[in-house]
Amino acid sequence: MKDNVAAAKAALSHLDIETSAAAIKSKSRDFFWYSPVLKARLDHVEADFVVSPRTEAEVIEILRVCYAHDVPVTTRGAGTGNYGQAMPLAGGCVMHLRHMDKVRAVHPGRVIVEPGCLLKDLDAHCIAHSGQEIRMFSSTWATATIGGFIAGGSGGVGSCTWGSLRDPGNIIRLRVVTMEQTPRVLEFRGEELARVSHAYGTNGIITEIEMPLAPAYDWVQMFVTCEDFMAATRFAEDLANHDGILIKLASVFEAPVAFEFFQRVRPHVDAGQHLVALMVAPHSMDGFLTFLGRRPEARLLWRSDDNDWPRQPGPVFEYGWNHTTLRALKVDPSITYLQVRYGYPQHLELIEKLRDALSPEVLQHLEVLRENGKVMFAGLSLVRFTTEARLDEIVRMHEDAGAMIFNPHRYTLEEGGRQTVDDRQLAFKREADPKGLLNPGKMIAWDDPDFGFERMYAYPGMQAAE
Repeated sequence: MKDNVAAAKAALSHLDIETSAAAIKSKSRDFFWYSPVLKARLDHVEADFVVSPRTEAEVIEILRVCYAHDVPVTTRGAGTGNYGQAMPLAGGCVMHLRHMDKVRAVHPGRVIVEPGCLLKDLDAHCIAHSGQEIRMFSSTWATATIGGFIAGGSGGVGSCTWGSLRDPGNIIRLRVVTMEQTPRVLEFRGEELARVSHAYGTNGIITEIEMPLAPAYDWVQMFVTCEDFMAATRFAEDLANHDGILIKLASVFEAPVAFEFFQRVRPHVDAGQHLVALMVAPHSMDGFLTFLGRRPEARLLWRSDDNDWPRQPGPVFEYGWNHTTLRALKVDPSITYLQVRYGYPQHLELIEKLRDALSPEVLQHLEVLRENGKVMFAGLSLVRFTTEARLDEIVRMHEDAGAMIFNPHRYTLEEGGRQTVDDRQLAFKREADPKGLLNPGKMIAWDDPDFGFERMYAYPGMQAAE
């Protein structure tokens, strides 16, 4: 351990410091291994020490001490992210926010919470105390934190109604600590939220979050089958466009995804059937069944409030979003995935074109998403990985067709997003992290402003494999 790192660790020894080598390694990792590209590059990455603050005052102390000793700090929630965004590329300190898990207050339409609170615990607290629920959450609801969702997520269960996480109104307020000689505590609302939301903790540490709530429902969860994939896709789109039917999830899975990878669904489908997973509010079920009755191409396979399957399938949202990839990986380790945005109004045309070109090497998995009031689709396509060169070719095929790729095989903000610099986040990093010690290697614009995206970015400060 370098002298400066050892000095910082010693200065923080009165806090909750992890001492087990196995635990340090475990808390230095996220789910980057979803990507064979990232696994090959990041598997050796590890922090020098892990500290878990209990209060905002301890967060400030950690940042002040690490700043004084030039020690990098990477923030961590539950580590359920898939892009290496919580991997400490330069070693140093991992700040684990697991103790900062309190729900501070629930009000009509909003909740104030610490970042380390698990999404399932936040939801349960809001339901128990107010009959309200969080508007959206990741499929890793049971294990992911709200702070990790804000810093690394983009949407999830609920996005079919409420849109993306960064859309106006989906975050109310963030409280953020800077990494300076004397750390400052700032509060952001409105346009300022874009400075730190989905910034991987590269320019500030979130210590308090205020989020909107919606009425809680005992959602009716369902599986519907179709014999034609595009019919299943249009079914999900048309349902989402029925404003009188309240839904929280509409996922579409190309055959044979359900048959091959959904073990509790497999006995009830055949290899050629395409599956739609749904969450519908109970008071909307009459409307939904009316809609379903008008769609002869669709058959109701299962519903949670009339369950006759001997083995319960569990929550349907744990089949969608990136849980689909996890289920596929457990069956076929060669599977990886791509994140695609099929934008309105070309979404159906793009989906059909790319499916025709790439299936079954790439199997379609679609999530209904609302953007600017328009229903469109996010794709979390399952890819049978062969080589990195072929994966890059598949990415180019999507981009050439006009579908936007958010590349999950890259660990930087820019490469995983729109391949452009977010000037708001860069400007705030210059102000809030003048030494560049927060989660180094994840913001290319800070390290190499002239980087051209023609190759994968390689952070020069990454710890060497031993």
